[in-house]
Amino acid sequence: MNILLIGSGGREHALAWKIKQSSHCDTLYCAPGNAGIGRIATNTDLDTSDHDAVIKFCGDNQIGFVVVGPEVPLVEGLVDALDKVEILAFGPTAAAAQLEGSKGFTKDLCEEYDIPTADYMRFNNAPKAKAYVRQQGAPIVIKADGLAAGKGVVVAMELDEALDAIDACFEGDFGEAGAEVVVEAFLVGEEASLFAVCDGTTAMLMGTAQDHKRVGEGDTGPNTGGMGAYSPAPILTQELIDEVMTDIIVPTMAGMHQKGMPFKGVLYAGLIFTEDGPQLIEYNVRFGDPECQVLMPRLKSDIVEILMASATGNLLETEAEWSDEVALTVVMASKGYPGAYEKNTVIEGTDRAEAAGGLVFHAGTAIRDDKLVATGGRVLNVTGFGKSVTEAQKNAYSAVKQIDWENGFTRSDIGWRAVERESE
Repeated sequence: MNILLIGSGGREHALAWKIKQSSHCDTLYCAPGNAGIGRIATNTDLDTSDHDAVIKFCGDNQIGFVVVGPEVPLVEGLVDALDKVEILAFGPTAAAAQLEGSKGFTKDLCEEYDIPTADYMRFNNAPKAKAYVRQQGAPIVIKADGLAAGKGVVVAMELDEALDAIDACFEGDFGEAGAEVVVEAFLVGEEASLFAVCDGTTAMLMGTAQDHKRVGEGDTGPNTGGMGAYSPAPILTQELIDEVMTDIIVPTMAGMHQKGMPFKGVLYAGLIFTEDGPQLIEYNVRFGDPECQVLMPRLKSDIVEILMASATGNLLETEAEWSDEVALTVVMASKGYPGAYEKNTVIEGTDRAEAAGGLVFHAGTAIRDDKLVATGGRVLNVTGFGKSVTEAQKNAYSAVKQIDWENGFTRSDIGWRAVERESE
């Protein structure tokens, strides 16, 4: 079977790497892909926002299955378009993708179906939002309602910071994503993520992870798309996993079904563990990035069988088997990220990193004049493995040291919470 993978990031490289191992995969195409994906799949310069062009490509290349990696094509209804012409695709419909596409939609769903989450209010203008924030005080959380590439959330510890965040949203810093703002109560606790693959009626656990959103050491500085992650997340004991599945995932699935928009695809639950138990911070409707780069290497099962079972409503007949090993990935980013950064800087040594036992997943890369160059903010994901987070961290950073990239930087403390626990 020929498979088309949509996307160009580290998540898609990890998915491509795993899909290529499937006995069901003949030729793998990726649109648009990146330099790393191009080593194992056929990259194609296809405009994925042009649904007719995607459908034509599928017909011309006998595509039997489409896997949509990023959130934007899902929110824009690519799966709906493929469904209409009976091309099997993995991912939610546009209606179901509102769980990520609109934070207000998700908060309203939580309120309606008694899903534990922070108290909130929605606003479509700055004066009312600011009046509410002044009434509540800081710390408080300001979120752009729509998709903002992981950068539309401000955890404001001071009132002025919250007011500035509201201005940023309504003055267009996040485009249409900031046309509405969700203001949430600040919750105290440790964060982690749980992934569930869903087929409209059934949800199957698809691993746990902890990521590092802040750009600086010790989780300081501005939010990013993620500077590293590890899996499994030690904080998510089996007891807590059961609680999250029962109190958060299952009622979400039931609520979406009752609303006539059954959810198929990946529910990526961002969670915080408070004194009152697990609470939902937000949903994403696709695999996380960089979480996918630690989930896929730990998955023993055939990923194509799992994704197809989700798309066809047959998850009850499927199981996911996992390695006991810990995986930890370190993001190498361009200096200046998440702000402005220089492009087309040369990278060397990725082969040395893999020879040292790491897995290198590409994100913002391309080949120019036969050289690997950085084209994005987050550029490489270097994944190491071990029997503990401490060992996986050591192996990941050993592989990072093999890469020669003058314009790159990493955090040096990915996994620090778990490492501290393991040393106690």
